[in-house]
Amino acid sequence: MKKLKMITGITWAFAGLILMFILFPGMNNLSMSVSKLPFMKINPNYNGGVVAKQIVEASCTLDIRKPVFDGLLKERKSGFVQIDWRGTVPDNIVDTIDYDLDEIPDFTITIDRIKSTTSINAMSSKVLNIGVSTPTSYGWAVRVNLKK
Repeated sequence: MKKLKMITGITWAFAGLILMFILFPGMNNLSMSVSKLPFMKINPNYNGGVVAKQIVEASCTLDIRKPVFDGLLKERKSGFVQIDWRGTVPDNIVDTIDYDLDEIPDFTITIDRIKSTTSINAMSSKVLNIGVSTPTSYGWAVRVNLKK
């Protein structure tokens, strides 16, 4: 009985090893196909959310993203909205933003890219302050903190 258990265990381990060598080259294709499934998405806390409105100008494109309040189990009381400037971004930016798309401006943002300073003039009680203002590989990005 002891020898039978040992032979069965060795056979099972050997079969698993062979199966691993057979399946290993196909794992890249499997992971690519799984990543393209509709429910596999990057968390908006990392990518800034979905673009809600895009304003295209001659040299620069302004992307206003949807506000993000995502939490682990439920929505949080505070969140952010991300604004992206893409393309050839001017050294001084002054833009009035309507992040909730209700035709009423919510804040005015002023960015001096040379000095790396950013200021905000809130026109809505939901706008708190600037969370992040940074140069990116595509231009400039700002996250404005909000309350729900």
